[in-house]
Amino acid sequence: MIVDHNIVPDYQYKELLVEKRPLKDANGRPLEGLYNYWIIFNNPNQFNSYTTAMVKETILAFRQASMDRACVAVVFTAVGDKAFCTGGNTKEYAEYYAGNPQEYKQYMRLFNDMVTHILICDKPVINRCNGARIAGGQEIGTACDFTIAADTARFGQAGPKHGSAPDGGATDFLPLFVGINRAIESCVLCEPWSAQQAVRIGLVNKIVPVFKKKDGTFIRNPFVYEEEADEWGNPKYGRFKTGADRKAAAEIAAGCETDLSLLDQEVERLCYSLAMLMPDCVSKTLESLRKQKLAHWQRNCETNRSWLASSK
Repeated sequence: MIVDHNIVPDYQYKELLVEKRPLKDANGRPLEGLYNYWIIFNNPNQFNSYTTAMVKETILAFRQASMDRACVAVVFTAVGDKAFCTGGNTKEYAEYYAGNPQEYKQYMRLFNDMVTHILICDKPVINRCNGARIAGGQEIGTACDFTIAADTARFGQAGPKHGSAPDGGATDFLPLFVGINRAIESCVLCEPWSAQQAVRIGLVNKIVPVFKKKDGTFIRNPFVYEEEADEWGNPKYGRFKTGADRKAAAEIAAGCETDLSLLDQEVERLCYSLAMLMPDCVSKTLESLRKQKLAHWQRNCETNRSWLASSK
């Protein structure tokens, strides 16, 4: 008899969608007996911001995926096409945690555990970034091993703009991804990067188009510039369009629908690529690489938790 190592066996998820989807081969055919775990935030009306209950279930879901012998990879994503995650649920913050630092410190224990469970997951973790990845959403996204993003996604922080600091992982992880100067730019100025900028600076692995014309063809995101440089020689590619340029882009977008099928195809392709490797060697390689994130995270997360609580 095989031992079940789950802490809460047969847990029924209420706040998240947790799906075991069959692994597909290079031709899109399901492979019997192998699965990917799709852990899906299901709060699109609040831009997939996470509530306390969602955080608890995310911890359980990552543990469950780790313990499943038939799981190849975890796909961490969200419902809809507007946002992967925009951080903590501001309604819950305002109604319960504001002015209540001890309670918020307990909440941050859960948040820290969520980030840690992503970082120590026994399976490769892919962030299927279906939209905005902002604030705490950016932090849990950068805890993942890979990011495949819609080309309409945005990436950024919000702390200093809203009376906080991005100390839930961004100040630990972003310098490793994009270097200290870019990390300071994002964490302090809170100006989001487009998906096009994010893939160029190494924050994400790949972007895919999601605007589909009526004839079925996909087009690149019309809301960003594609010129390489501005008149001073600074990078222009990926900047968000403004004024008349943005208005023209909106007219193009109005003739399209949003279709995430190419995003799903790229995610499935990556999962299959991972399945074609030696699993124990993949695990060891990820564990060695994750040490860089964990070293920063574990050095700072507890004192950051205390500061974030005291600032409420």
